[in-house]
Amino acid sequence: MDPLKATFAEKAKALASEIKPFFKEHGNKVVGEVTLGQLRGGMRGVKSLITETSELSADEGIRFRGYSIPELKKLLPKADGCTEPLPEGIFYLMLTGDIPTPEQVHALSRDWSKRSYVPDHVLAVIDALPVETHPMTQYSTAILALQTDSKFAKAYAEGISKYDYWDPMYEDCMNLIASLPRIAAYIYRRTFHNGDHIAPNPELDWAANFAYMLGVNDSDEFKSLMRLYLTIHADHEGGNASAHSTHLTGSTLSDAYYSLSSGMNALAGPLHGLANQEVIKWVLNMCKECGSDRPSKEQIEQYARDTMAAGRVIPGYGHAVLRIPDPRFTAQYEFAKQYFPDDTLVNVIWDMFDVIPKVLQEKVSVKSPWPNVDAHSGATLMHYGLKEFNFYTVLFGVSRALGVLSSLCWSRAMGLPIERPKSVSFKWLKEFAAKQEEVAG
Repeated sequence: MDPLKATFAEKAKALASEIKPFFKEHGNKVVGEVTLGQLRGGMRGVKSLITETSELSADEGIRFRGYSIPELKKLLPKADGCTEPLPEGIFYLMLTGDIPTPEQVHALSRDWSKRSYVPDHVLAVIDALPVETHPMTQYSTAILALQTDSKFAKAYAEGISKYDYWDPMYEDCMNLIASLPRIAAYIYRRTFHNGDHIAPNPELDWAANFAYMLGVNDSDEFKSLMRLYLTIHADHEGGNASAHSTHLTGSTLSDAYYSLSSGMNALAGPLHGLANQEVIKWVLNMCKECGSDRPSKEQIEQYARDTMAAGRVIPGYGHAVLRIPDPRFTAQYEFAKQYFPDDTLVNVIWDMFDVIPKVLQEKVSVKSPWPNVDAHSGATLMHYGLKEFNFYTVLFGVSRALGVLSSLCWSRAMGLPIERPKSVSFKWLKEFAAKQEEVAG
């Protein structure tokens, strides 16, 4: 058994032994109340999931196993000469709860390199799709095509004990994560570079190899950006759409491939991961309509007001939970300040940050006027030549796999059941509200 797997097994066994007695003793305790508005509003804020990997605070932002992004930028191991954390480190942390050593991260990087083979039939499935197919459709389809190699599906068919479900799930998750950069880069080169593919470099770490296979910029800076990008997008608590979809599908004992494909389909929605694509489209359209690649702040404000007056949202601003500027936005802001502070498009993004929150704060219904992670990522990628913005959500998907799949390992280890919330009709809601009013009156 590899060292990371052994560490996870030890920690998972200890936690699993606490689960049943804890809920036997405390299972009837009430966590909170659910309002009718929360039922209509997508269960927003309702505590109903168990997720070990990360937690989102409205006032502090994302914490991975209790660590903030600034803390992780200091604590997680880095590649030689790079200031950004290696994504292998955030995966290790989410899976074990421990900050890894450089040796542990490099061992994980080597392991993923060994596991990164993509079968020919998966590439053939991608190639069977029309080349104009949206990259997220190609990505989700490729993940499903990999399912033929599922260790969990094979073990379940052979009659594995439920206490050992975590073992083949771990193997599937590791194999899947290892293969994703190759699949994503293949889709990118096929779609935007006439199928001129770049073979992987096994000497590079996971993120640097991905950057290398994309082939848009071979600089150390771009490799650093990809390490940062794949780290900060890795997870966002268990209730976001892609994490929840992955968990829900996995709760049926579907394997990692079915589960992640489900999560990526959720990520492809405009209200979730596709927003990074929508941000850069909005910005470029604004520049075009203003007749300048650097609109004034007054022009930005007017364009924002016109967008809202037309009944449309300003992409990249607002968040379901956060009530502060997204720390992931800040991390990218700091990266850009360090490496390319004079980039025109990035300065437009910074001018928007000065203007748009003030405009949004005028609306009583807006709970969070601050930028989220998507507000900055597109402009940063554009700087390094990755200009095909309908590919951006695939990048997000490669990163998000780290969080949702480590969480899937924990779900198996803890023996969490199939998810099955109770639904009610609108008639039930009206009758319930009437009864409440009768009691109160």
